[in-house]
Amino acid sequence: MSCLVLGSGLSLAQTAAEAPPVIAPNLSSFTLDNGLEVVVIPDHRAPVVTHMIWYKTGAADEPAGQSGVAHFLEHLMFKGTKDNPDGIFSKIVSDIGGQENAFTSNDYTAYFQRVAKEHLPRMMELEADRMQNLVLTDEVIKPEQQVVLEERRMRVDADPSSRLQETLSAITYVNHPYGSPVIGWQSEIEALNHDAIISFYDRFYTPNNAVLVVAGDVEEADVRKLAEETYGKLPRRAEPGPRIRPAEPPLSGKRSVHLEDERVRQPSVSESWLVPSQATGKDREPEALELLAQILAGGPTSRLHKEAVLEQQVAIGVGAYYLDTSLDTTRFIVYGSPRGDGTLTGLQDIFERTIRDIAENGVTDEELARAKHSLMSSAIYAQDSQVTLARLFGAALTSGQTIEDVQTWPAQIEAVTPADIQKVAQDYLLQDPVTGYLTAPGQSPDGSVRDQKS
Repeated sequence: MSCLVLGSGLSLAQTAAEAPPVIAPNLSSFTLDNGLEVVVIPDHRAPVVTHMIWYKTGAADEPAGQSGVAHFLEHLMFKGTKDNPDGIFSKIVSDIGGQENAFTSNDYTAYFQRVAKEHLPRMMELEADRMQNLVLTDEVIKPEQQVVLEERRMRVDADPSSRLQETLSAITYVNHPYGSPVIGWQSEIEALNHDAIISFYDRFYTPNNAVLVVAGDVEEADVRKLAEETYGKLPRRAEPGPRIRPAEPPLSGKRSVHLEDERVRQPSVSESWLVPSQATGKDREPEALELLAQILAGGPTSRLHKEAVLEQQVAIGVGAYYLDTSLDTTRFIVYGSPRGDGTLTGLQDIFERTIRDIAENGVTDEELARAKHSLMSSAIYAQDSQVTLARLFGAALTSGQTIEDVQTWPAQIEAVTPADIQKVAQDYLLQDPVTGYLTAPGQSPDGSVRDQKS
């Protein structure tokens, strides 16, 4: 589970005989009468709170032909209500020295503020207000549509790496909506209108489709009272229904993209496979995939780093990661950039040979112990962040997981065996990957240079 934060202390000298820690053991949760789920994570080290509202809707829940509507609505949520017009919410947060942000993913949309504890009631009032009373007129929507289109031009169209990732998602997920970009396709953003925005808002922005997470200098009783006085007054506006998306069939055949762009200074290659997520995996598969990413490229002692960077010196860097927090089938990715005599296809050979070796011969006890230690250590060092902890539970609860899934993650990691690692490599990483190449014009993945036509 990425970006873990432990709610209890864990000594690096912890022995195998000791029970693995439980994440946020003092956490409590309850549900309001209108269906709003509430999670409270007390942390009394400073008089500060993090207030986050998560909606169980993201880009993968958009109607066909309306890509980008979830992200567009995230922008519009800052445009105000009748009682709190455009800019008031953000000004209040700024004036009290707080922080705010929002983000949209495939599976969720979230809004948060980090403020001194005495301002929590006001944050709840403002957030509850815009859950139901957002002003969505053409006068509000049309100008913001241009802002979103410009964001797409800057973040995607003008960035070769982002363009490549967008294309790779599209050819990986040919049936599932994860193949559409969160920001949306340009033509579909341009076509979004008032009716599409209102329909999405009315269907998904309702208390029975949301999770409230409050972390910081609070107690459950106080949060419960405030939640009932603010969010609790809101009616259920809709029943969004089950989140059933079209299934993605197994990858078959070779799929690859080669993007050439004059702005590329460092070529790179990535390979990805469809794998189970935390929500869809079974028999410790997600935890085994998390550890496999560490064993492959989690630092200087990892297999790919040792061979490609240190021994053969054909890469300036390599990496591997597992996108664990997804409601549906997700991806496992390895990547690297060559140096010296190294080539993109040469790095591919190293990636695939290393994975094949793990699938055939497994990993050592020492490798697995080191990977477990690395994940636990990262969790320990991150434990002081209220925001990270709130994000961990919010993302999990809006992506098909439970509080128990998060709290027992260390125990699940500790239970993984070398055989578990070998099995996920065999089951998921021996098929042809989806490959992406990023180079300057005229450069081939094998290192040769093509003549450029005028």
